[in-house]
Amino acid sequence: VGAGIMPKGKGSSPLVDWNLTWHTENPDFTKCFQNTVLVWVPCIYLWVCFPIYFLYLRRHDRGYIQMSHLNKAKTALGLLLWIICWADLFYSFWERSQNVFRPPVFVISPTVLGITMLLATFLIQFERMKGVQSSGVMLIFWFTALLCATIIFRSKILHALKLGPEVDVFRYVTFYSYFVLVLIQLILSCFPERPPLFSETVNDSNPCPESSASFLSKITFWWITGLMIQGYRRPLEAKDLWSLNKDDTSGEVVQGLAKYWEKECANTNKQAIKMVYSPKKQTKSSNSNGDVTEEVEALIVKPSQRNSAPSLLKVLYKTFGPYFLMSFLFKACHDLMMFSGPEILKLLINFVNDKDAPNWQGYLYTGLLFACACLQTLILHQYFHICFVTGMRLKTAVIGAVYRKALVITNSARKTSTVGEIVNLMSVDAQRFMDLTTYINMIWSAPLQVILALYLLWQNLGPSVLAGVAVMILLVPVNAVMAMKTKTYQVAHMKSKDNRIKLMNEILNGIKVLKLYAWELAFKEKVLGIRQEELKVLKKSVALSTFAVYVLVDKNNVLDAQKAFVSLALFNILRFPLNILPMVISSMVQASVSLERLRLFLSHEELDPDSIIRGSIKDAEGSIIVKNATFSWSRNDPPSLNDINFTVPEGSLIAIVGQVGCGKSSLLSALLGEMDKREGYVAVKGSVAYVPQQAWIQNAALKDNIIFGREMKESQYKRVIEACALLPDIEILPSGDRTEIGEKGVNLSGGQKQRVSLARAVYCNTDVYLFDDPLSAVDAHVGKHIFDKVIGPKGILKNKTRILVTHGVSYLPLMDRIIVMTDGKISEMGSYQELLKQDGAFAEFLRTYANADQDVENGDANSPTVKEGKPMENGVLANEATGKPILRQLSNSSTYSGETRKSLNQTSTTELQKAPAEKNAWKLTEADTAKTGRVKAIVYWEYMKSIGLLISFLSIFLFMCNHIAALASNYWLSLWTDDPVINGTQQHTHVRLGVYGALGMSQGIAVFGYSMAVSIGGIFASRHLHIDLLHNVLRSPMSFFERTPSGNLVNRFSKEIDTIDSVIPQIIKMFMGSLFNVIGACIIILLATPIAAIVIPPLGLVYFFVQRFYVATSRQLKRLESVSRSPVYSHFNETLLGVSVIRAFEEQTRFKLQSDLKVDENQKAYFPSIVANRWLAVRLECVGNCIVLFAALFAVIARHSLSPGLVGLSVSYSLQVIYFRNLSSTIVINRLCHYKPTPQTLHETKQQTAPPNSWPHEGQVEFRGYGLRYREDLDLVLKNINVTIKGGEKVGIVGRTGAGKSSLTLGLFRINESAEGEIIIDGVNVAKIGLHDLRFKITIIPQDPVLFSGSLRMNLDPFDKYSDEEIWTSLELAHLKNFVSSLPDKLNHECSEGGENLSVGQRQLVCLARALLRKSKILVLDEATAAVDLETDDLIQSTIRTQFEDCTVLTIAHRLNTIMDYERVIVLDKGEIVECDSPANLLQKKGIFYSMAKDSGLV
Repeated sequence: VGAGIMPKGKGSSPLVDWNLTWHTENPDFTKCFQNTVLVWVPCIYLWVCFPIYFLYLRRHDRGYIQMSHLNKAKTALGLLLWIICWADLFYSFWERSQNVFRPPVFVISPTVLGITMLLATFLIQFERMKGVQSSGVMLIFWFTALLCATIIFRSKILHALKLGPEVDVFRYVTFYSYFVLVLIQLILSCFPERPPLFSETVNDSNPCPESSASFLSKITFWWITGLMIQGYRRPLEAKDLWSLNKDDTSGEVVQGLAKYWEKECANTNKQAIKMVYSPKKQTKSSNSNGDVTEEVEALIVKPSQRNSAPSLLKVLYKTFGPYFLMSFLFKACHDLMMFSGPEILKLLINFVNDKDAPNWQGYLYTGLLFACACLQTLILHQYFHICFVTGMRLKTAVIGAVYRKALVITNSARKTSTVGEIVNLMSVDAQRFMDLTTYINMIWSAPLQVILALYLLWQNLGPSVLAGVAVMILLVPVNAVMAMKTKTYQVAHMKSKDNRIKLMNEILNGIKVLKLYAWELAFKEKVLGIRQEELKVLKKSVALSTFAVYVLVDKNNVLDAQKAFVSLALFNILRFPLNILPMVISSMVQASVSLERLRLFLSHEELDPDSIIRGSIKDAEGSIIVKNATFSWSRNDPPSLNDINFTVPEGSLIAIVGQVGCGKSSLLSALLGEMDKREGYVAVKGSVAYVPQQAWIQNAALKDNIIFGREMKESQYKRVIEACALLPDIEILPSGDRTEIGEKGVNLSGGQKQRVSLARAVYCNTDVYLFDDPLSAVDAHVGKHIFDKVIGPKGILKNKTRILVTHGVSYLPLMDRIIVMTDGKISEMGSYQELLKQDGAFAEFLRTYANADQDVENGDANSPTVKEGKPMENGVLANEATGKPILRQLSNSSTYSGETRKSLNQTSTTELQKAPAEKNAWKLTEADTAKTGRVKAIVYWEYMKSIGLLISFLSIFLFMCNHIAALASNYWLSLWTDDPVINGTQQHTHVRLGVYGALGMSQGIAVFGYSMAVSIGGIFASRHLHIDLLHNVLRSPMSFFERTPSGNLVNRFSKEIDTIDSVIPQIIKMFMGSLFNVIGACIIILLATPIAAIVIPPLGLVYFFVQRFYVATSRQLKRLESVSRSPVYSHFNETLLGVSVIRAFEEQTRFKLQSDLKVDENQKAYFPSIVANRWLAVRLECVGNCIVLFAALFAVIARHSLSPGLVGLSVSYSLQVIYFRNLSSTIVINRLCHYKPTPQTLHETKQQTAPPNSWPHEGQVEFRGYGLRYREDLDLVLKNINVTIKGGEKVGIVGRTGAGKSSLTLGLFRINESAEGEIIIDGVNVAKIGLHDLRFKITIIPQDPVLFSGSLRMNLDPFDKYSDEEIWTSLELAHLKNFVSSLPDKLNHECSEGGENLSVGQRQLVCLARALLRKSKILVLDEATAAVDLETDDLIQSTIRTQFEDCTVLTIAHRLNTIMDYERVIVLDKGEIVECDSPANLLQKKGIFYSMAKDSGLV
C-alpha cells in the first residue's frame, strides 16, 4: 500500500515501522499509516453499514421527527466537516499548481473523507425522516473517527514539538478544526431527538422510556434508573409501571402467532387430503418407476401421521425468527470476545517475564483487557435483553393462543384436556418456553466456545490437550443417554403434575363438601400420593444430573504446567459451556415436552360453526326448525339425540319435560351448536339467549353480570331487574348493583345466581330464549313471580320464542306446546289438552304428580334408574357444564352457605376495600403478599430447616471444601510454574503433579457431594413445603376460600411448587458457587498484589450499594408480577366454566380482549423486572471489570517484584469472577424472595374433649338462644333460635329465599362458629369438640351433588371403612344398584372430573348412598332434591322414610310437597323462627306457610 500510494522518494515513509511503533519507550505510527489506515477505518465502517442500515430504516418507519436545534446543529457540523475535508483537497491541488508534488494519498484521503462526511450528513437527515431518535450506527462512526483522530493528534503535537517552525500550517489548522468538530459531533450524538410526530408515546400517560432513550442509555440500560430510584424510595405500585411497547402487547403478538398457525394447519390439511384422495394422479406422474406406485398405495392405506400433524415449532420460528437472528449476532460477537481475555493474559504474562519490555505495553494490555471486558458486558446484556423480551412475547402468544382455542374447542376434546392441564399449559409450559429462549442459542454457541477453546489450548499445550478432549468426547454419549432418560422422566413428571393440579382444582371447588363430610384427610392423602410419584421421578433425574456434573468437573485433572494460567483461563471458559449444556439439554427436553402438549391442545377439533344455521332465514316457517337431526357429544360417541323433528313457530312458549337423563338439556345444547350434528337440518332464527341449569356468574359487579357487555339502557335495566325479582336482593347488597360478586358467585345464594343469570338473558333482548330449568333453584313464590313476569304468556318476553326445560307441573297448562322426551327421542308433542287426550306417557306422568300424590308403588321405583343407565346419558350434563368439571360444583360454595350469605358475606368484602371499582376487592389474600419489604432471614432459616439442618450444613461444608481445594490447587500451580527450569526440565514434577491431581480429585468428590446434598435437600424441602401448604389450605375455615380466588391457590400449587421443585436447588448451587468464587478471587488478588487492598473495599461498597438499590425495586416488581398473574388464571378458569354461555351470547371477542388486557397487565410488571436484571448485571459486571483492571494494573506496576505465576493467578481469577457472577446473583436473590407458602388460619381438631364413640345415641338436637354471623363486624344472620328437635323426629325447614335456612345447617356443622348461644346434641355442646368428631357423626346430603374424579367406590367411602357388601346395600337402597351393576367396572367405575359422566340426578342418588353408608343419627337434607324430577324425588323421600326411621332428619325444602307428611315444620323469616308446628296445624293458621303452600298449588 505504502509503495503504491506514497512512492518512494521525497517525503515518503513506509506503512509500518516496528522500531518506531513498538520497540520504543515513546511509540508512534508512521506518517503513511496515519494518512491512510487511520483516516480510512471510519470511512470503511460507515460505507459497509450504509446499505444494510438504509434498508432497515426503509422497512421500519417510526414517523417523522420535526427539525430541532439539535438536528440543525448536527447537520451544520456535518457540512462544515465536509468543507474542511475539501479545503484540504483543494489545497493539495493548489500545491500541485505551485509545483509542490505531494504523494497521491494527500488527494485520495481528503476526497474519501469528504464524501463520507456528506454520507454522514445525509444519514442524519434520513434518520430524522424515519423517526430514529438516537442512532447507534452514527455514534460508533463518530467514536471511531475521534479515536483515529486522537492518535494522529498526539503524533502531530510530538512532531510540532520536534520540528518547531517547519510544520505545514494549513494542514495543521484544518486537522485541529476537524478534530474539534468530530468531538462536538460525538457529544451531540449522545443526546436523543424528540419523539416522532403521531407516535403512540405522545398520548400515553406513562410511556416506556426505552424508545426515546439515547443509544448510550440503551446499551447501559440507564433509562430504567428513574424507576429504580423510585422503587428505592418507596415500594412501587401498579400505577408506577410503564405501559408496554406496542410490539409487546397481546394484540400484536397473538395476532401474529394465530395467523401463522392457521396457515400451517391449512397447509398440513391440504397435504393430508392430497395423500388420501389422489392416488391416481400420483401414480401417473411416477409411472416410469414401479416402486413409487407401491409406495403411494401404501401411503393411502395408512396415511402418514408425520406429515399430517401441523408443526408448532415451525410456526413459532416464523413468528419469532427475526428476533432470534438478532440475538444470534450478538451472541456470536460475545463468544469471540470471550477468548480475547486469555489471549491478552498470555501477552501480559510474557510482558511480566520480559524485563526489558517498555512499561507502556503493560498499560496497553491492561487497557485492552478492560475495554474488551466492558464491551463484552454490553454485548452480552443486549443479547439477554433481546432473549428475555422475545421470551415474554412468546409467553404472551402461548397464553393468547390457548385462551382463544379454549373458546372454540369441542366437548369431546374438552374431556381429554382437564382444567388442570389447560391451566398448566398457561403457567408451567409457557414458562418453559420463556426459559428456553435464553438458552436456545447455547445450542450452537456452546460447541463454538468449546471448539475455540480447544483450538487455543492446542496452541498452548500441544497434544496433551487430547487427554482432556478424550474425556469430554466420551462424555457426549453419556450425556445423550441421560438426556433421553430425563425426557421420559420429564413426561412422567408433567403427567403427575397435571393430575395433582386437577385434583387440587376439584378439592378447591368442592371444598365445602369436603368440610361437611370431614373428608379433608382422605383427600390430603390422595394429593400427597400423587406428589410422592412426582418426587420419585424428580429424584431419579437428580441422581442422573449429579453424575454428569461430577464427570465434567473432573477433566480439570488433566493439565500440564507449561502455560498453565492461560490454559486455566481457557479451561474456565470451557467449563461454562460444558456445565450449561446439560442445563440447555434438559431445558430443551422440557420445552419439547411442553411443545408437544401445546401442539396437541391447539390441534383439538373445534366446534363446527356451520352445523346450526343462525341468523335470519327468509322463507322459514318457524323460529326454530329441526328436521331428522341426530346429535352426539363427540364423533366417536353413540348419538345422544336421535331423529329429532320439530318446528317452533315464532313467539311461542314451549316446554320440554321428561325424566332425569332423558336428554332435555342435550336438546338445548344441540340448538346452541354445542353438540356434534351427525345428520339432519337445524336452523335457529335470529339471536339467542341461554340460561344454563347451573348459573354462571362472573367475578364482576352485579350490574356487569346482567348487562354482559351490552350498552346500558336505564329503563330496560330497571324493568328487567324488577321482573326477575332482584330488587329486594339489590337493596340488601352493600353497594347495590355495583357490588362486586366473588368468584363463581360466592356471595350470592343459589336462587340469586339463577335470577342474575336469567336477568342477563332477558336484558340482552334477543329473538330466541332457551331456559334450562331456571326455576328449580328458587322457591315456589319467587318461581311463580318469575314465570308470570318473565317467561309466561303475560311476561316481558311474551312476543319472543321461548323454550323452557322444567320439572314443575304447575306451569304446563300455560304452555303453547309441550315436548315430552324419553331416552334421547321425542316421544310425544302437543298442547297440554292434546297430550291429556292422547293418554300416553305424559298423561300418566301428570296423573302421578299433578295432585302431588306421594304414593309410588315400589315396583315402579326402579324405572328411572334403569333409564339412566343408557350410555347416551354420558352427555346429558355436559352441556351445562360444557364439559367443564368445575361448573358442576359451581354453586356449592354459595348455595349451602345459603341464601342469606348473599348479603352478608358481601358486605364483608366490600367494606374491606370500599372502592367498588377496584377489581381487587376480592383479592384480599393476594394483597397480603404484596406488602412486606426485605425478605426476613427467618424465611431462609425456614427453608434450611425444611431441607434438614444436617444436610444444609453438610452441603455448605462440602462447598467450602470444594472451593478451598480449588484455590489450593491453583496456588500450587502458580508455585509450580515458578519452579526454576534446569537442563530444560523442572525438578519435583512428580510431587507437583501428584499433589495437584489429589487436589483435583478432592474437588471432584466435593462437587459430587454437594450437588447430591443440595438436590436431595431440595426434594426434602419441597416435600415439606408442599405438605405444609396443603395442610394449611385444607384446614383453613370456609371464609378463607370465599375470599381467595381459586386462581391464586392454583397458582400457588402449580407455578410456585414447580419453582421449589426444580429451580431453587439450582439457584442455591449457583449462588453458593459465585459467592465463594468472588471471595476466593479477592483472597488471591490480595495475596499476589497486597496493594489491591486499597481498591477492593470501595469496589465492594459500590457492589453492595448497587445490589441494595436493585433488590428493593426488583422484589416489588416480582410481587406485582405475581399478584397480576393470578387474575389471568382466574379469568381463564371463569371462561372455561361459562364457555357455553359466552358462545350462546356470541361474546367471544369481548372475552378475548379482557384476557389480553389481563396478560398485558401481568407483562407490564414483568418487563421492568427483566430490564432491572440487566441494569444490575451491567453495573455489577462493571465492578468486576474494575477488579480485572486493578489486578492487571497492579501487576504491571509491581512487575519487577512479582513472579509471572502469581500475576497469571490473580488475573485469571479476576477474569473468572466475571463469568460466574454473570448468571447468578441477579436471579437468585429475587427468586428466593417469593416462595413462602401463604399463611393460613388454622382450625384445630381438639383431642382432649373427644365425645364417646356411641355419641349421638338418640339424635336430639337443641338450639339454645343460638345466633350466627358471618364476620365480626356484620349483623346477625340468625337471631335467638330456640328449638328442641327430639331424637328420631322428622322436621322440615322452609322460608323465603334468604331467610337463613342454610345458615342453620352451616351453624350445625360449625362451618361458621356461633355468635351467641349454643347447639347441644345429646347433651354435648358441639362447640367444645373437635371438628372432625362432629362432622363424622352427622351427615348432610348437599344441595349440589359433588363428586370427585376417582372410582365410584372412592366417592362413597374415601377412607375405605366399609365392606363391598355394605356399599352394594346402600346403592340398592339408593336405587342405583341396577345402574352400577350395568357398568363395566361396577364399583371401580371412574367418575370424571366433577362427576361429569353421571347426570345430576344420578349424582344426587350417589350422595344419598353416601348418607346411607354413614348411617348417622342425624341427617340434614339441603334442598337435596331440587335438580331431580318428581319421580326420583319420591324415591329419595321413601328411602329416607324407611331407612332413617329412627334418625333425626332435618330437611330444607323448596318443594313443599316433600315435607307435607313430616312431624313438624319450622318456618324461618329474616333469621328468626316465626312458625313451628305440624304441617296440618300451620295450614289452618293461614300464616306464612299457608301462603307458600298456596303458591305451590298444594292448597
